[in-house]
Amino acid sequence: MKFGLFNLMTYRDNPGGLPGLLSDMRSLVGLAEDIGFETAWFAEHHFTNYSISVSPLMFAAHMAGTTRRIKLGAAVVVLPLYHPMRVAQEIALVDQMSDGRFVLGVGTGYQAYEFERFGMNVAEKNEIFFEYWSVLEQILTEGRAQFSGRYVTVPESVVLLRTRKAAMPDLYVTSMDPRILSRLARHNATPFLTAGFRGTAALLDMVAGARARWSEAGLGADMPVAVQQYIHVTDSPQEALEAAERARYVGRLVAAFRSPHVVLDGAFAEALPIPGEPSLETIRDNLLIGDPHQVAERLVDEIRRIGPVHYNAFFQFGDMPIARARRSLERFGAEVLPLVERALGPLDLIGKPMDGLPAAARAAAV
Repeated sequence: MKFGLFNLMTYRDNPGGLPGLLSDMRSLVGLAEDIGFETAWFAEHHFTNYSISVSPLMFAAHMAGTTRRIKLGAAVVVLPLYHPMRVAQEIALVDQMSDGRFVLGVGTGYQAYEFERFGMNVAEKNEIFFEYWSVLEQILTEGRAQFSGRYVTVPESVVLLRTRKAAMPDLYVTSMDPRILSRLARHNATPFLTAGFRGTAALLDMVAGARARWSEAGLGADMPVAVQQYIHVTDSPQEALEAAERARYVGRLVAAFRSPHVVLDGAFAEALPIPGEPSLETIRDNLLIGDPHQVAERLVDEIRRIGPVHYNAFFQFGDMPIARARRSLERFGAEVLPLVERALGPLDLIGKPMDGLPAAARAAAV
């Protein structure tokens, strides 16, 4: 199992404005690389303060010049919002620019507000995804494409620019839909799951439900998964509640954009209370927020119960002040990870097929 750093880049009250938010991202990615995280992930959203990461490919290309070891991932390319011929070439280019460190995440998207402004219908996202994927897959695996469909037509085309391996990059997907997972199965796509500010209990239910659906669809109940969680390491009860409030802010924005009628003040979405939303104390307890021993204990429990191949950590959520986000990430590397490894043993064995593993590793991965 490897760790990732998630970069959503919500703009709320950053004292440095938009340049400050970009500087914060660079700072955290550099720190994550120093700690030994495997991947820095960049989201994709458009037009509003929910996220200024409008292009994960541009962010990955930018960070390719300032990092050396950490992989750079799109979490995710919202495929229906692109022409597949163009995005396939850009994926190959960023993979070349990063010396083969690019990791591809794809998804269908969910925000009707974004789709409408690109002149698209979110209700057709899956059908668009399948057609665009057919083109993208051909380009990345064969260097050529030909396709005729309802949403895109591509004449016989040969493309010069390929990835370093002239093959599909490591692939992740944010859909739990068995049809999409079946379509991407030949590339060993790993589904990414997150429960947002609902935290551990909701995430465990989500993973269990997804695995049951995948099993029924013939995909196998032991399909590898990647998960994402909010993490904040602090000894201060007040800072813990403030972190919970920042997580709630992001959760409110997610709920707003799932609504058909998002309320905006210019480009700023109003983070209105969600009916029945939990208290800050409950949100704090739902998430991995607390001192190093509390965070490590919760993390170990999740890993044992899920056995993920990748654990994506969200540290600067809700425009968290960078000093706090950095301190949390530093303490995670220095204090939390040693406790996790002491409890579980080598993390590289977590999430791997059980056959042939030592008994201790099998126990840790269950």
